[in-house]
Amino acid sequence: MMETKIAIESDINNLSLIESKVDELIVQIGITKEEYGRILVATMEAVNNAIVHGNGGDRNKRVNICFAQQDDNFMVQVRDQGVGFNPDCVPDPTSPENIEKLRGRGVFLMKNLADEIDYNKNGNEVLMKFKIEKIGAKNLL
Repeated sequence: MMETKIAIESDINNLSLIESKVDELIVQIGITKEEYGRILVATMEAVNNAIVHGNGGDRNKRVNICFAQQDDNFMVQVRDQGVGFNPDCVPDPTSPENIEKLRGRGVFLMKNLADEIDYNKNGNEVLMKFKIEKIGAKNLL
């Protein structure tokens, strides 16, 4: 099993660090472009939500990210230091009254991109699981 942990301060500029880490891990594992896209977008949404909504952009608060890969599963866990939220209470961005809104799509995207998604009781930690097909680093991106 491969596991990598990273902690960042709650600054939107640190999203580039997470993107680089995802790129690095995906090359090591060797997966398809489609799977890479799903993992990257869902991870960036989760970390962005943790920075902006969970920690309120407070640079004194950290976001902890753990990447793990075991067999045909790639997992991303994101935890912030905020009070959390109830993911069941997030409005559906595809409903007519929300379709024009610019915000509120992150949780929806994460749910639709990951094969499994679970939140802790407080709602300040999410675990996303992705089924992956390893193709080898030479065939990547």
